Amino acid sequence: MEWVLAETLLSQSRDPRVLLGALCRGEASAERVETLRFLLQRLEDEEARGGGGGAGALPEAAREVAVGYLVPLLRGLRGRPAGGADPGPPARHHRRVLRAASAALRSCARLAGGPQLAAALAEEALRDLLAGGPASGAEAAVEVLAAVGPCLRPREDGPLLERVAKAALALALGADRDRDEAGPAEDAAALAAGRLLPALGQCGGAVLRVVWSGLVAAGAPSEPDCVRPQLLVLSALAERLLPEPRADRGPGAGEEEPDARRCWRFWRTVQAGLAQAQDALTRKRARYLLQRAVEVSAELGAHCTCGPQAGNGPSLFWWSEKKKDELLKFWENYILIMETLEGNQIHVIKPVLPKLNSLFEYAVSEENGSFLLKFIQKMTSRHWCAIPILFLSKALANVPRCKALGIEGLLALRDVLQCTMITHQILLRGAAQCYLLQTAMNLVDVEKVSLSDVSTLLMSLRQEESLGRGTSLWTELCDWLRVNESCFRRASASISIGLPETSSLNAYVKNLVQEYIKSPAWETGEDCLMPDWFEAKLVAMMVLLAVDVEGMKTQYSEKRRTQNVLRIFLDPLLESLMKFGTNAYMPLLETDRCLQVLLKLLHTCMLKGSSAQDDEVFTFLQSFVMSATESISEFILRRLTMNELSSVSDLDRCHLYLMVLTELINTHLKVGWKRGNPIWRVISPLKNASIRHLQEIDSGQEPTLARQIQRVISMAALAMVCEAVDQKPELQLDSLDAGPMERFLSSLPLNHTLQKPHTEEQSSFFEESSASQGWGKIVAQYIHDQWVCLSFLLRKYHTLIPASEGDVLEPILPAIQMPVRTLQSALGALTVLPSDQVLPVFHCMKVLVPKLLTSSESLCVESFDMAWKIVSALSNTQLIFWSNLKAFVQFVFDTKVLTIAAKIKGRAYFKIKEIMYKIIEMSAVKTGVFNTLISYCCKSWIVSASNVSQVSLSSAKNYSELVLEACIFGTVFRRDQRLIQDVQTYIENLGHDCAANTVIENTKREDHYVRICAVKFLCLLHGSNVSHKLFMEDLAIKLLDKDELVSRSRTRYYVNSQQHRLKNRIWQTLLVLFPSFDQNFLNRIIDKIFQAGFINNQASIKYLIEWIIILILHKFPQFLLKFWDCFSYGEENFKTSICTFLSVLSHLDIITQNIPEKKPILKQALIIVLQWCFNHNFSIRLYALVALKKIWSMCKTLHIEEFDALTSVIESSLNQVENMPGTGNAKKNWQRIQEHFFFAAFHPVQDYCLETIFYILPRLSGLVEDEWIAIGKFTRFTDIPLDAGFQWYLSPAHLCELKPGDWAQQDTGSHSGEAASQSEWMDVQKKIIPWKNNTPDLDLELVFQDRVAKLGKSISRLIVVASLIDKPTNLGGLCRTCEAFGASALVVGSLQCVRDKQFQGLSVSAEQWLPLLEVKPPQLIDFLQQKKAEGYTVIGVEQTAKSIDLTQYSFPERSLLLLGNEREGIPANLIQQLDVCVEIPQQGIIRSLNVHVSGALLIWEYTRQQPLRHGDTES
Repeated sequence: MEWVLAETLLSQSRDPRVLLGALCRGEASAERVETLRFLLQRLEDEEARGGGGGAGALPEAAREVAVGYLVPLLRGLRGRPAGGADPGPPARHHRRVLRAASAALRSCARLAGGPQLAAALAEEALRDLLAGGPASGAEAAVEVLAAVGPCLRPREDGPLLERVAKAALALALGADRDRDEAGPAEDAAALAAGRLLPALGQCGGAVLRVVWSGLVAAGAPSEPDCVRPQLLVLSALAERLLPEPRADRGPGAGEEEPDARRCWRFWRTVQAGLAQAQDALTRKRARYLLQRAVEVSAELGAHCTCGPQAGNGPSLFWWSEKKKDELLKFWENYILIMETLEGNQIHVIKPVLPKLNSLFEYAVSEENGSFLLKFIQKMTSRHWCAIPILFLSKALANVPRCKALGIEGLLALRDVLQCTMITHQILLRGAAQCYLLQTAMNLVDVEKVSLSDVSTLLMSLRQEESLGRGTSLWTELCDWLRVNESCFRRASASISIGLPETSSLNAYVKNLVQEYIKSPAWETGEDCLMPDWFEAKLVAMMVLLAVDVEGMKTQYSEKRRTQNVLRIFLDPLLESLMKFGTNAYMPLLETDRCLQVLLKLLHTCMLKGSSAQDDEVFTFLQSFVMSATESISEFILRRLTMNELSSVSDLDRCHLYLMVLTELINTHLKVGWKRGNPIWRVISPLKNASIRHLQEIDSGQEPTLARQIQRVISMAALAMVCEAVDQKPELQLDSLDAGPMERFLSSLPLNHTLQKPHTEEQSSFFEESSASQGWGKIVAQYIHDQWVCLSFLLRKYHTLIPASEGDVLEPILPAIQMPVRTLQSALGALTVLPSDQVLPVFHCMKVLVPKLLTSSESLCVESFDMAWKIVSALSNTQLIFWSNLKAFVQFVFDTKVLTIAAKIKGRAYFKIKEIMYKIIEMSAVKTGVFNTLISYCCKSWIVSASNVSQVSLSSAKNYSELVLEACIFGTVFRRDQRLIQDVQTYIENLGHDCAANTVIENTKREDHYVRICAVKFLCLLHGSNVSHKLFMEDLAIKLLDKDELVSRSRTRYYVNSQQHRLKNRIWQTLLVLFPSFDQNFLNRIIDKIFQAGFINNQASIKYLIEWIIILILHKFPQFLLKFWDCFSYGEENFKTSICTFLSVLSHLDIITQNIPEKKPILKQALIIVLQWCFNHNFSIRLYALVALKKIWSMCKTLHIEEFDALTSVIESSLNQVENMPGTGNAKKNWQRIQEHFFFAAFHPVQDYCLETIFYILPRLSGLVEDEWIAIGKFTRFTDIPLDAGFQWYLSPAHLCELKPGDWAQQDTGSHSGEAASQSEWMDVQKKIIPWKNNTPDLDLELVFQDRVAKLGKSISRLIVVASLIDKPTNLGGLCRTCEAFGASALVVGSLQCVRDKQFQGLSVSAEQWLPLLEVKPPQLIDFLQQKKAEGYTVIGVEQTAKSIDLTQYSFPERSLLLLGNEREGIPANLIQQLDVCVEIPQQGIIRSLNVHVSGALLIWEYTRQQPLRHGDTES
């Protein structure tokens, strides 16, 4: 357009003075100045070609315009900076005028002929720039300098050029420091770096050396903010600062130019841009500079090395011609990965990830470990989420074994381990720890680390999450220690003591035990704090590791040696333990340490995932404990009962003593309990002494700290005794049965608050604040222990609890025989106890509420409310939430409570249902909550249902909504939550190969387990049992009502939507219930089932409805009359839903399997199906023909003579369909529907099993993978076992082997596992780096000589495939474009799109004149291969690592364009099918074009090339 305007002006007058003078008069609007620029550029072009008129007048006219008009104009613009408050043109208009005036000035300088004008203008602009600063019109000055700078002479104007270069560089680098005037400064800096410096770079090497010296003097950026301007300058000058390999280097080519590759500051800046830059554009510039440096190095071919700033560290960059191919591939992969990750699109990132392997391996091999160390250290610089830290750890663990890490690497791994502890996903956290330990074993150079260093790393692991004894990881660690034990570096302080013939590991462990038990002299006082558990854990772990290593070495020799080594290790410990009972003056710290390490040995020794009976180490430890039991128990009894514990810090010791005592009891029970053993002799005195201490009442005097501490300790001891007796009936003593303890505990005032000690002892109390969080915590522990004792009493004497307090006049056990008061006290306890101490109160409520629900319903409802408030408030507290929730569910949903509440139908009944729905609602945001509820209820109902009375299952009918909600439960997660679920499933599927699966109990909190629990519960019910039958029938009616409600809520729903999933789960459950349905019940629901078939359903639901109708008709043929009636409705009510009933008819052989007289049924079926074979709807005709083929084959098999008259008609019709001419969609669809699994492979009776219902059918019908429940999950869920006679678990193998796909075609090439099996794609998506391509000027003027003929009849061989495109607007636009340019066909994913209003609005009826083909996305691989066989070149419209520029590509005549999806482009598996990828060159920052626009550009280019090619051929 601008050239047309210039030509028009020149046609008016050939005198430049007249033209230029006319434009220079009047207001300096943007349009006027731009017109002046166009005219000057046109005159300049004419002058260059030698055709300009007025040779003498033109230079003079140009000087007059520059001096008289443009310079004053630019001065005025410099006075009014863009965006300022000065009245004048708006910022955008101002910038237009500025750019146009500068460009015009450049033309004037060239036309003027002499260099004086350019130099004068440059001097003036430079003065303004240096005087005013960035805020005072610097943008205008830079524009002038950029315009006239290339006109300056390198030698004559050298000093001026150098001053301009220094000023431009200072402006460009100083923008970020001018924070007060960020807007103008940034604009001017961008202009200086992007336009002025490149323009000056054309003036020769002197200017470049000035710029380069200034960049070097600036140094490497110390802050991220400083990176941006330096990279801006470097990227703008990249072509000049990196050596040019070609001979024609422009002006000053003979001079030595700078080589940025050899400067460490350059690489530090690029490094900072890649790793620290906050904005994507700066990171992009850093990648561009790296790419240019690699390209230049490859073209030059010379060796190049850039070392660090100082020292002998690794090179920042190096190039070797010998390794050119490897280095090119390495940097190409690195830049590709960095560019791909920038996009944050999983579909683009996933195919690129395998390239990380080669990148990583090459970096490790070349850098000799320093790369790995820096990588691991970098991992510690931020807090990671669960999934990134897991997979980073897994990647490190898979690095091939090498000696890459020393002590620094071990410390870095320990720091990374600390990062893993942040996440709440315990399984992922444990798996990450396993991988990090494997990393250490693979990569650590054992000669550079000591055993002490290794043990410190091991202590960073959580044994309960990863390193459990007996796991595969423990075995791997033992083997690593065995192989390398003689190679570890000896610590300077480590001197082998004893065992001179043994390995360094044994010597280290023996020394470790001795040093641990030995007490420092300064810590032997009675008031010293209890030692930390860290050392005890360390000693116990290293002892057991050393013993198991010894066991590996003696695997085929003397087994007794292992026990001897363990005895040598533990002799110092046993010696100290044996003194406990006799030596009253043993240092307190030594006794604490001995008990701590004893506990840790017993806990760590327990084998994970296998029985400990055959473990000789555990057997020895048991005998070790047995031998020291008497001494230890006497010591503990003395410490707990003789007032020796009197300070706050002693409460921790009390806890230690009680844990040891519990462990001693458990050990004796495992080896066999005998009367008269030491534990037996300790429990009774401990109980009596504790009661005596608690009975002592302060007679008017202030309580002392020692006395109050003793009361707390005594109550804790009684709680331990009660728990031990409750769990181990063998501990029942005669004295316990007599009743004094029960009467005492039952009479204690509940929730009694201990008074603080009097003021004289306050100081000692507060001095111990480090060992206690305050008196409130102590009191809470006291009340907690009291409720532990009370829960024991309530369970033991639950038969004595009266229904109301009036029934007992003189209670012997007040807390038990006065339950109302006790429950009120329990509510009080919930208000004062912290959340982690309420469990025993919940246990008491579980016993009390069933007794009081009838007489004190309001009190019970209050207890429900109070308990729910506590539980719901803990939903974000991972550690204590689940135990509290489990206890809450056990008392609110206890079978007795549910039965009584349902019987009286009072407030409690409705409160329970309210809480039930609140739990279900909570489970939508906290996975696993509903699992706890449904699992407990189903288990409790099953136990009661096996009894004769079956009361509980009868009452369960009142809560069938719970099972209903469980059957249809399943939240649609956000993508991040679903990712966590998927990764957890991935870890679980690793089994014992990942030690975390062994040591961490599978909590089965995944959503699928809710439905699994409900389904397995339903499978246990029997239709022969009346209560079971009524329950299942009630549930079935509720399911059908729910389906009707969902259908009414939204008549049209999308595949995999929430409505689709709900309906799918409903019909899956109905199929599970079907065996219990009898004829009477089906009479009630058959109409609803048939009615569901008339609704427009998604494919998966359609199959389930058809399946259940087939089963009903197979089992109860009497319903066939109702089935025939379904075909008698008006056609308008059917639409395509009649296909459901025609599909049922295609299984008529199975329906009539048990009917002796089949002739009437076949006759009726033929009459019905024949009329639908002539329907105008193609899909209905297709289904009717499938049914006709089945029915007619049955008629021929039975030789029914009555149908002979129809033989010729029916067989000719079927033969016509089978032998349909051509290769159109009709024939293909007929072949494909016959091959569809539902008609070809599926047997409704033989395939009836859980696997088909919940896994195979959802998979084959296109349901999202979230809805597939593998049969392995049913078997792993053991909370509800199935009967031994339960046979319908697994489906026949042939159905399992089918691949997913709809009836159009079986998917033969693109299943979900294909991408995972691919080691590394040959080509992948890659977005364009904007600086890479320069779009040439293309001649886009092509005139069709016979346009009308081309539009009327397509003659091209171009096929456009748009099956991956979703949006109707894009498809409609492509349809219009293809028709306009004569494409031979447009391929879409579904022909239904042409009915869409949006499609029609864009296509403007083009679909009527263009051949359309339907190829669904799963069929694309077959379609592309077919077209390749026909001679087509398959061209992908995609940016990939190997794509060809559109301007450089020559289209074959037979071309097939494959267009990608709007969001995800072309999938990686389809990219591998392409012959070539063509990309459209781009200059901008936006990374891609709209798919319709991209397709239109390539269609046009194909159309443009073909006539030219034909013309060349003809000539």
